[in-house]
Order: sequence, then C-alpha cells, then structure tokens
Amino acid sequence: MTPATTAPRRTARPKLDAIAAEAVDLARTALEDVTEPGQVGEHLRVEASGDRVVTHVFDCLMPGYRGWSWVAILVRAPRAKSATVAETALLPGEDALLAPDWEPWSERLKPEDVGADDLMPYKEYDERLEHGYENTGDEDADRVANWELGLGRVRVLSPVGRAEAAERWAESDFGPRPTSERKRRGTISANCASCGFLSLLSGSLRHEFGVCTNEWSPADGRVVHLGYGCGAHSETGKDDADPEIPRATGVIVDELDLEYQKPAPEQPDRPEDEAHDPVQDMPVEGEAEAPAQDASAEGEAVAPAQDASAEGGPVQDDPEVQSPQA
Repeated sequence: MTPATTAPRRTARPKLDAIAAEAVDLARTALEDVTEPGQVGEHLRVEASGDRVVTHVFDCLMPGYRGWSWVAILVRAPRAKSATVAETALLPGEDALLAPDWEPWSERLKPEDVGADDLMPYKEYDERLEHGYENTGDEDADRVANWELGLGRVRVLSPVGRAEAAERWAESDFGPRPTSERKRRGTISANCASCGFLSLLSGSLRHEFGVCTNEWSPADGRVVHLGYGCGAHSETGKDDADPEIPRATGVIVDELDLEYQKPAPEQPDRPEDEAHDPVQDMPVEGEAEAPAQDASAEGEAVAPAQDASAEGGPVQDDPEVQSPQA
C-alpha cells in the first residue's frame, strides 16, 4: 500500500467587513486623539486583517518619518451595527527611513566617545589584562618588583594587551616613516631612535616605542615609534655649513646709529705781539731745550720798571698808595 497523501489545506482569506471598512471618520478621529495636529494625512487604503477586523491606513506627515504610515484597527462584534477602535499605531513601509539595529552599549561605544571625566564600568574579565604581582613580604624582592619593574598593581598588561597597543600605535600618525638621505618628499633624514629628546618606555614596549619630549616637535608628549621622525630631531642641521649663531656671544652690532665727530675749526694766524700758546711752546720729548739767552749779552738794556710816584702822579689802581694831597 502506498501511504495516503494529504493535500495542504488552503487558508481562506478573511472577508472585508463592510461596516468597519466604511468607518473612515472613526479611524481618523482615533488617530488625531493620539497625535499632534497636522500629522495624519490622507486615507490610503483599508485592509481585512481578520473576521470583522479591518485596518485603515493613513499617510504620515511627521518630519523625519518618510515612508511611515498611521494605522487604526477597527473591529465589529457579532451582530453589532457599528465598529469600535481596537488599536492605533505608527508602522514603517517598504521605503521607510529606519534606525540602525540596536546594539548594546559595550559594542556601540567607541574610545573616542569617552571623555576624561566619564566613568567606565568595571570589567572583571579583560583579555588585555592579567593578574599582577602580589607582595611576598620580602622587602628586597617586593622593592624590585614594585619599584624597578613596576609590577605593584592588581592587574598588568597581558601579551594580548601589549600586542594591541603596539599595533594601534604603529598605525597612528606617529608610526614609522621612511628615511632618505636625499631628503625626498615624505621621508626623513633620521628617526627617533637616534634623537636625544626620546624617552624610552619601560618593559618590552621600550624596544619599539618611546615618548617625545621636544616642545618644538608635533609629537611632543605623544608615544612615538622608534622609526618615526620629524624636523625637530636633536641632530638636525649638524652637518650644515652655516650653523645657528648662539645668542649669548657678547657682540652687539648696531647698524642704525652712527657716531660722527665734528673736526675742530682751524685757528687764524696770530700777530707776533700776542702771547703764544704754552702748550705749543712746550718742548718735544727727546729734543734738547734751548738755553735761555741773556738779553744783556746782546747789548739790549732792560728798562727798569718806572715808579708812578716819580712822575708826581698818584696811582689810582693801587689802594695802598695814597695821594700826596691826602
């Protein structure tokens, strides 16, 4: 015997209820009671949702809800001559503008969304961290682990955390850059590995990264790859012909002010009877001074000074000499 085959049963489509389908005003009034004025548009269609259950569809006029529709579901009780409102809703259409699928905050939140004052929740299990060093009570051993190695924390970086950090820093703006002695565009002449302003990190990351401490560098205070470099390298310009002149050299060049000394005016020729300048009459060092000549040797008589009283006239200029008439 062959097994009996049964044909699939066809579900009958519900019949549109005439009384509920004609209650368009009732459906519009129900929607206007739950919306703001001007949000319910024209009546689009009516659909049969079940026995004596119909759905009235209206256009949505709210800004930002393109493709959405207002719906009002009406039902009619058996042998009732009027319909009643069962439910109202706002439903999207095929071309409606929809929000993205909901994601939990742990997957939706990005590192750039977190500020300095935002508090992150505690994450008990984090693959980037592993259990840290626990104090043993030995002062010397604990000092080496806590102070020199920096392990005095509950959790420290795991190999996964170090690898993720290294990959993220290497792909940043301060990752490795190509070098070229010809100073081609986009290259550097020296990298941070030979710069005196580089401060290396601790642990295994010190082999690839450090912190820039040059205030003239765009990477000041940033974690930089040892292959990174910029124009503020500590040895920049060392081989140039004209090095920078130090400031404190003690030499001041002033080309704006000029000192001008006016020459002394020429002296006119003096008569022979005027007294000579004693400075000009001084003998020059190294020359023999001419001996003084006696006027009497040449036969010239020196006239003695005449007394004014011999002439019988008083001397008016000398107050000690009195007149004979006095």
